[in-house]
Amino acid sequence: MEAPSQAAQDAAPEDFESLKLVLLQRRESLPKRLKQLAAFALEHPEEMAFGTVAGIAEHAGVQPSTLIRFAKGLGYDGFSHLQQIFRDRLRERFPDYRERLQSLRSSEGRHVQATALLDGFTEAAAISLDRMRDSVSPAEFSRAIATLAKADTIYLLGARRVFPISVYCAYAFGKLAVRSILIDHIAQLGPEQLATASPSDAVLAISFTPYAPVTVDLAATAARRGIPVVAITDSAFSPLVSSADVWIEIAEADFGAFRSLSASFALAMALVVGVAEKRAES
Repeated sequence: MEAPSQAAQDAAPEDFESLKLVLLQRRESLPKRLKQLAAFALEHPEEMAFGTVAGIAEHAGVQPSTLIRFAKGLGYDGFSHLQQIFRDRLRERFPDYRERLQSLRSSEGRHVQATALLDGFTEAAAISLDRMRDSVSPAEFSRAIATLAKADTIYLLGARRVFPISVYCAYAFGKLAVRSILIDHIAQLGPEQLATASPSDAVLAISFTPYAPVTVDLAATAARRGIPVVAITDSAFSPLVSSADVWIEIAEADFGAFRSLSASFALAMALVVGVAEKRAES
């Protein structure tokens, strides 16, 4: 896979399905390391969308320069150009809310029946809770409680769809006399809100695909400053994992592309009460 001509650049795949087709077509002709990276890219598209060059290279078992060569060999200007294809795929998987409602109408009829909505979201919640029982390691959950319990102040970080979970944690910690600060990022002041944190504190960061950039960036900032980070996320390839001292995996089911938050709230409730109980023991 050599550096392409301008004609090859013009032919660079414009979407994930086209890229996937090109990689499958070239699979047998690729050098060993590029074949290894192509397989990794198709198996871990979320990591490709949000990982750094160094992080992706480490997980894929190749050199960082291989990613650049891989991208240019496919006709892209560079790795960031290729990465945008993977990010666009995530936007397609999680369309805006009007599109989701239109999709529901298409599958359920012109007028979505109230009982169908209730049944669909109830089923998604039940599936999410069942998945959580399998995905959450008791040992990691205990480590998360211990990490947060010994913090002077717990900084709560969650944006967009998961913001209500962070708000609930702030409410519950307050009721249980556990000092916490909600990073609400109003007026883009998230960095300033985190600036008062020290290594004697901890950050509880929550984000799922497509990951909120502010959450990823602030969690990384906290980690660089030696502040313990507990992450609740949906994959070992989440960009939060590299910043976390402890991370817990939650995979929420969806109904009509509207993802449940049931398992996330159940975990948050258990985590808050567990932290309060742990602090009461000391």
